[in-house]
Amino acid sequence: MTERLELLRGVVHPWHHDHFGHMNVRHYAPFFDDAVYHMWTRLGLAYSKMIPEHGVHTVTAQATTQFVKELTAGDLIVIDGAVSRIGSKSTTFHLRMLHADTGELHATYDLVEVFFDPKTRGSAKMPDSVRERLSAHLVEEG
Repeated sequence: MTERLELLRGVVHPWHHDHFGHMNVRHYAPFFDDAVYHMWTRLGLAYSKMIPEHGVHTVTAQATTQFVKELTAGDLIVIDGAVSRIGSKSTTFHLRMLHADTGELHATYDLVEVFFDPKTRGSAKMPDSVRERLSAHLVEEG
């Protein structure tokens, strides 16, 4: 079974807090968004080379965050990820935000990325070379 990829480490700061004293939902998105950029590089498909080498890039079609357990200032986080689905024009990533010290799950992020042709400004078939790379990292959750 393919292992999940470590994508990002971070720290929760007091300015991430809301009036309830824990990290506000608005601050999860930047951590997960940054992790997705790293995901492409960890998959061997650096986003900076996507258009020059494959003629396409991706756009986010859907992002779903599930909040599991609150985080507070001083908590260290690690985000890992896996390819969870491969379609004809899209792929889905499943990311987890874990406590770096305890391994406890704090949030998940499921992201659908659609391949996009910058010339036609529309969705595009996933290049075979990209499909091969994604397939090598496909993890069946369960």
